[in-house]
Amino acid sequence: MDTGSPRSGERGYEKIMIQIAMTAQQFLEQRSEMPEAGQWAELHAGVPVFLELPDVDHGTAVLNLSKALAGYFQQSPIGYACFDIGLQLGHQPDTVLFPAVCLYLGGPMFAESDREITESVPALIVELASTRNRRAHLEGRILRWLQWGVREVWSIDPKALSVQIDTHSQNRELHGADGRLTSANLPGFEMTVSELFRVPDWAK
Repeated sequence: MDTGSPRSGERGYEKIMIQIAMTAQQFLEQRSEMPEAGQWAELHAGVPVFLELPDVDHGTAVLNLSKALAGYFQQSPIGYACFDIGLQLGHQPDTVLFPAVCLYLGGPMFAESDREITESVPALIVELASTRNRRAHLEGRILRWLQWGVREVWSIDPKALSVQIDTHSQNRELHGADGRLTSANLPGFEMTVSELFRVPDWAK
């Protein structure tokens, strides 16, 4: 008996595993039927993964940053921000991750804004370390973004009131609440870290 060749049952199992891996297109088609309408779902190597629901501090940081970026890009139209856009990093099996914010610099304005998924690499990505599983996988995500070609990754931690900045040149900076958030990729942009966590007047 030849034990070196795979048995027919094993070959069949391998085929089934390939067939059930979800593609990026299937993920998009089924996303609205997932928990929370798929807002916090990602696709990891063909498998849907559901991130923990973020808290109010997560939303506050995204809101404050989006306002600051909107004002900046109005004065300096060098790019634009995208929210809830999937970035496809892998194929067969497909991987699609959804960072909190993606910044695209140069090229046609708003070229990626209406896409649900893109393979275009942003210049800068913002992650929110706002829940247990987001914090647990943060380092791996940062490394993956930088290896993919992202120039800079901001990791906002609402619990520590801090922002960690990692760059493609392997530099890392950590700024506390009194620090100032700047970037060589965004000339002239500046805001205090504490502004990210300021609760809007209407929410008090």
